[in-house]
Amino acid sequence: MSTNQNPSIEPIVLQRYQERISTSLRNYLADNGFTKVLVGSSGGLDSAITIALAAQAIGGDNVTAITMPSSYSSKGSVQDSIQLCEGLGVELLTCPIMDIVTQVSDTMQASLGAPASGVALENLQARARGIVLMTYSNMNGHLVLSTGNKSEASVGYCTLYGDTCGGLNLIGDLYKTEVYALARHMNTSAGRQVVPQAIIDKAPSAELAPGQKDSDNLPDYDILDPVLQVLFGTVNEGALAQEILDDKVPKSEQDALFARVSDLANKSAFKRLQLPPVVSLRETDASV
Repeated sequence: MSTNQNPSIEPIVLQRYQERISTSLRNYLADNGFTKVLVGSSGGLDSAITIALAAQAIGGDNVTAITMPSSYSSKGSVQDSIQLCEGLGVELLTCPIMDIVTQVSDTMQASLGAPASGVALENLQARARGIVLMTYSNMNGHLVLSTGNKSEASVGYCTLYGDTCGGLNLIGDLYKTEVYALARHMNTSAGRQVVPQAIIDKAPSAELAPGQKDSDNLPDYDILDPVLQVLFGTVNEGALAQEILDDKVPKSEQDALFARVSDLANKSAFKRLQLPPVVSLRETDASV
């Protein structure tokens, strides 16, 4: 079993999630005067499932995706985006961001005496993608859908004014393990690979640095998610999550793990205050 799989979610719950997302997207577009949506397609799971959910809700011809490769994007990620969009009837555009990133960094060197480097350079790539998406949105009247999940938002693993750009987030109330479960459910229900299996199987990565993986900065999602649910979930969520966690992490290591995740959450609260609205899938959430 994949470490990213969440076996505790019943298919009927996943189906309700899917239906709620579809209905909420259609209503939100109607209420705000939009007919089409735009998604940045990274070749990763979060953007893939966002594109798939949007296509199922409003039709693939009303969804546009843009792949924006950087110096660190793998050929596989671009190819996965192509396969995904072809299967959904979604138009996929390509707009490389290398020149944008180089121009900003070179201008900073000339004007401020220092080029972008390290984490700032990684985030610059995400923000360059945000510029492309929002500019296309302004030109063509599409609503940009952001693609971050609840796990990332909870610990601040996102770039303000980069991958957080958008007017609505369809999966922002889903933990990463739930995103995996929903993708598998969509494929099973459809009897085909709505979300290509290669996307589901690949290790999560922002691809903003050589060989980068989410697990370089965060606990694996099958550990992180139950920790988050214990810390911030409902009483019932927390009780079940603690049982899951006890099977995966020795009790002697849990205090340090909770402290690490709590610290990440506390230090990133300012980011969550600026995120786009999300489709609410839990009764306690005050969202769309």
